[in-house]
Amino acid sequence: MAKTQEEEAKPLLPLSPTPIEAEKVPADPVASSEKVPERTTSPVGKLAGEGEWTAEGLPIGHISVVGQPVRKQWSSGLFSCLGRCDEFYSSDLEVCVLGSAFPCVLYGSNAERLSSEPAESFLNNCKIYTTLYVLGNILFGWNCIAPWLAHTTRTSIRRKYNLQGNFESFAQSTGCLSSLANNAERLEQLEVACDLATHYLCHTCALCQEGREIRRQVPHPGFFAARPVYAMVPPSQQTMGHGAST
Repeated sequence: MAKTQEEEAKPLLPLSPTPIEAEKVPADPVASSEKVPERTTSPVGKLAGEGEWTAEGLPIGHISVVGQPVRKQWSSGLFSCLGRCDEFYSSDLEVCVLGSAFPCVLYGSNAERLSSEPAESFLNNCKIYTTLYVLGNILFGWNCIAPWLAHTTRTSIRRKYNLQGNFESFAQSTGCLSSLANNAERLEQLEVACDLATHYLCHTCALCQEGREIRRQVPHPGFFAARPVYAMVPPSQQTMGHGAST
């Protein structure tokens, strides 16, 4: 009873509305019309792999400002025949000589470094390239069949090491055809076509550029293919002392 009198003495005590009064209170039309937007993942985010991170602390498929994955530049240009003046300069000269005089050897070497079975890849690719090289020169008078085979290696190198293709580089430098470059599926189709065109128009230069790039990315597979050799050493002859009891 004392508690009830104490509550009546406090006029500022908020009174909870009865169920009937609560039904009479009109709802706020502005608040009811506003909906909380749902968080959706954009297609670009799905393509980039949201929530996944690389060892360097960068998100997988890092998205640039224009909404496309950031790709690296090739270590050397298409017409940089002598390569760069760095620690791979001697290797770049070797690539230039092989590409000019023995393109089948350079192609086999590039395919060897990309293959999971390097011991068999070099000879097989050299034989296939040489056959297509001779066949193209006999039938058409120039090497027009081997580039069709070699352009797949360029596509594999570009995809494996996330390198920028010729079409994307042209679109970014000139600002033309940017709408095509924003579509990932169509961009990849155009890049494959550009890889094929690059080998047909500048086959030797394309082989050399791929050779310089892959030698900076992958060491020679012979270092990995070598197996350790174990030598069995027989135990030394043991003799018993004269004073030992039998």
